[in-house]
Amino acid sequence: MTDFITVADVDQALGQGWAGDGDAVLAVAMANAWLTAKIKRAVPEVVPDAIKSAGAQVAKLAAAGKLYRDTDREVQSKSVSAQAGTSTSKTYVAGSVERSSAENFALDLIAPWTRRQGTVILKRV
Repeated sequence: MTDFITVADVDQALGQGWAGDGDAVLAVAMANAWLTAKIKRAVPEVVPDAIKSAGAQVAKLAAAGKLYRDTDREVQSKSVSAQAGTSTSKTYVAGSVERSSAENFALDLIAPWTRRQGTVILKRV
């Protein structure tokens, strides 16, 4: 796991008390794990501000217990009928995951580092 951010970085970005009742050190560790899993390209020695901002947003989510959550099985289809002629149904796309606005914002901030660099051409010899 790469250490992209520290507690001091998050304190500077979000101010003191950003973790609320959560564990700030654990939240930053979770944010670094999340960033490490998402970033696919080499990052400069000095971590860019966009990655630090994304890490701060994700650390705040982690401190609130909203980053790594228990997951239920994906619902493919669900139908409910209360009376004859009235019903509701729900269908989820397989593999869909609900994300918070802060997580979407963080993904957009690190977008330049989440795509693989360049094109690889395979040549049969």
